Amino acid sequence: MTSVHSGARAPITWSVLASAVLVLAAALGVYLAVSWVFSPGGRLFSAGRPDFFYLADAFLHGRTWIDLPAGTWDAVIVDGRAFVPFAPGPAFVLLPLVAAVGPALAASWEPVVNALLAATGVALCWVLAARVGVARRSDRIWVVVLFGFGTATWWVATRGGVWHTAQLATSILTLWGLIESFGRRRPLLLGLLAGAAFLCRAPLVFALPFWAWVVWPRQGETGWDGGRHPSVLRRWILLAVGFLPAGLFALWYNDVRFGSPVESGYALAALPAFLEAQRAKGLFSPAHLGMNIDYLFLKLPTFISSFPFIKPDWFGMSVLFTSPGLLLAVRADWRDRTSWALLGAALLVLVPSLLYYGGGWLQFGYRYFLDSIPFVMALVALAAARVGVGWVWRGLIAFSVAVNLASVYWVYHS
Repeated sequence: MTSVHSGARAPITWSVLASAVLVLAAALGVYLAVSWVFSPGGRLFSAGRPDFFYLADAFLHGRTWIDLPAGTWDAVIVDGRAFVPFAPGPAFVLLPLVAAVGPALAASWEPVVNALLAATGVALCWVLAARVGVARRSDRIWVVVLFGFGTATWWVATRGGVWHTAQLATSILTLWGLIESFGRRRPLLLGLLAGAAFLCRAPLVFALPFWAWVVWPRQGETGWDGGRHPSVLRRWILLAVGFLPAGLFALWYNDVRFGSPVESGYALAALPAFLEAQRAKGLFSPAHLGMNIDYLFLKLPTFISSFPFIKPDWFGMSVLFTSPGLLLAVRADWRDRTSWALLGAALLVLVPSLLYYGGGWLQFGYRYFLDSIPFVMALVALAAARVGVGWVWRGLIAFSVAVNLASVYWVYHS
């Protein structure tokens, strides 16, 4: 039986890193080219809500609020100041760009920035596939095509806006953590990555049990001091130390804005009436479980006679229809504890979204599942390393790409 505890997988060579750069460039080119083809007049889509760019500028000037028109949905207005309820991590990612060119110009580049973030995730998926032992280049290509173009990653990158940029940044951080998990498994680095992911998307805090499992000492491992059997407590302390800055910042950030370290602003954000009614049942509640399961697994699009032949239900669409290629994950080795740990992480991260009132709103698939997809992609890569990507799986990946290509079309024609 193999597991993370039995040792590192394939080393990451300079060849893998060089090819990852090419993958990044190719993915970025596809994202921008397809958007340009579908966009009326060749103008890339603007969601009109580049909140994180302006939040980055606010941080640079020692503020926690930004300027937004009164009545803007998904914002919290207190004493004329607009606060962004979403986790602030993406604003830190954007700090260098905003500091260099200013928030207005940086915000005008949002479609390119999001495409670059998505393409970076695709490149990291390539490295992860190599790390877990997907030896054949063709199989690795199919794996990254599935992630970059056969999931909601594509339309989220295209549509942009404050609701979506965070999920692209979170995917990068989680994929980086997974690459480390199949390598040196340094607790401090994994804690830092887990904390950064949490600051981008709060549900990622539920991945902490997985990271704690990853750093558990394996049999025969040598400690940093040259001794045998490094202490699991020491590793967990280092993991916690890495996570702690993000956790403390989140508590401070909430308190300074809303007077409570546990009030993120989600319960206070301005909403249209139908979402206000949903939230009244509970911010997180079993009452929302049926709705979210329907959006995640059951909801199908309307089939039409003209291109792209499907019209999405704007509130969600079954992942079994949008991304059936992910089912390749079932071919991972389930005798391996690593497979079960990855599945557990994917499910734990998904739980708060399934209990959440919002459902994802105006989406082409179920975008909250993107929080879990890096863990599923690790399973897909393990399956590809074990059995390859056969013609049946290639067909399902191609179908996934076709559906998600249609979702990009609808970004520009909705």
